[in-house]
Amino acid sequence: MIFGSILLQITQAGQAVADTTSSIAGQPSELKLSLWDLAMQGGWILAILAVLSIIAVYIFIERLFAITKASKDEKNFMNNIRDFIHGGRIDSAVALCKNSDTPIARMIDKGLLRIGKPLNDVNAAIENVGKLEVARLEKNIAGLATISGAAPMLGFLGTVIGMIRAFYDMSMAGNNIDIALMSTGIYQAMVTTVAGLIVGIIAYVCYNILVARVEKLVFLLEARASEFMDVLYEPAK
Repeated sequence: MIFGSILLQITQAGQAVADTTSSIAGQPSELKLSLWDLAMQGGWILAILAVLSIIAVYIFIERLFAITKASKDEKNFMNNIRDFIHGGRIDSAVALCKNSDTPIARMIDKGLLRIGKPLNDVNAAIENVGKLEVARLEKNIAGLATISGAAPMLGFLGTVIGMIRAFYDMSMAGNNIDIALMSTGIYQAMVTTVAGLIVGIIAYVCYNILVARVEKLVFLLEARASEFMDVLYEPAK
């Protein structure tokens, strides 16, 4: 009798384990959540962040191409300008500047048109053109700085809204609180925070890259302006 009772218990335990295994096998072992599902949890704030990210990428690419094109510095440009000035061929120097669509050429062209006037006036004209060129290149770059600061704040706003939603659902549920009830608000809180930080970091990095490129071009413009003024000061050979 004792042996039969033990055998019965072992059989029942084995059957219970088998039932549990089959039950687990019939269920998915891993919960998979796509990026689209996460995006849907973010709500309208995530839509705004998506628009800001598109704007930031567009500004970065457009300005990067514009600054790269403006930074083009022909190797013999200033040497040719010097030869034309010393040879008295100002018209040829002006024509050379007209054929070069760069900030440096436009700046030197302005100086050439002022030859014959006091050198201080020539220098002032060149500096004004240089400032205008730099301002043109900095167009929309401030927008990247704005996005880099606004995106994380929008993400934190989504976090607060999501937590408010979660606590509201808890208060309305009374004693029937479960994880599924709170998940929507918590999802929104976490997703918007991550999205805001990602957009903000990308915009911040892009902004600093463009600022560094503009500063490098400013130094180049200053060097070419000084070189042009030196040409005007030095005697013709």
